Amino acid sequence: MRQARTFDFCIGPYRFHARVFSTFLIALAWLALLGLGTWQVERLQWKLGLIAERHQRSEAAAIAAPASGADMNDLEFRRVRLTGHFLNDKEMYLAARSLNGNIGYHVVTPFMGEDGTTTLVDRGWIPLDRKDPATRAQGEISGTVTIEGLIRSPGRKSWVVPDNEPDKNFWFFVDIPAMAAHAGLSDLRDYFVEAGPEKNPGGYPIGGQSHIDLPNNHLSYVITWYSLALALVVIYLIYHRVKP
Repeated sequence: MRQARTFDFCIGPYRFHARVFSTFLIALAWLALLGLGTWQVERLQWKLGLIAERHQRSEAAAIAAPASGADMNDLEFRRVRLTGHFLNDKEMYLAARSLNGNIGYHVVTPFMGEDGTTTLVDRGWIPLDRKDPATRAQGEISGTVTIEGLIRSPGRKSWVVPDNEPDKNFWFFVDIPAMAAHAGLSDLRDYFVEAGPEKNPGGYPIGGQSHIDLPNNHLSYVITWYSLALALVVIYLIYHRVKP
């Protein structure tokens, strides 16, 4: 029977005796753990940069509303200023929206600009019992107004999100073509705007519902992978240490 190859080494006053093959496998595992930790460091830097960019854009001076077809990579979360009037009779409702643990809706209202172009505006949150516009009549702003908000891309529907129900004016995600058809509008911009935190008459809707920050757990992942790499080395040394 062939004997397993072994080798000896010392670290300071301690001597160790290990097998070559098992050491090779442990070294591969250790390198994999280091690689995962380093990858998470890179992901952490990327996420922090993305969050910083969002804050910079959202806090910069408002720009005029760009035309449809512009590059959303350059416009997402940019502050924009719109002047015109709300089409309150065509408002729509995004379901399953919460504020401080309370379930409600977001009110999405077409906003007719002075140039005749319409933009969907997510005006903010309302509780379930304020869905009827009559219960928040003061917030149904009429006449020409100037508003500010953040440009948002409709994005894509996630598989966990239910389908919209346009026939019931019940929406789970922004679908601009479907919303345009529902509201009978033909000239909607291909992005929507989330209204800023300015208070509406009567208190509703409550604007400023944009989520600027992103979930960022990468630091904990960095600590986990590097800790496992360190633990693997410690276990290896303890197991192979030659007792005096």
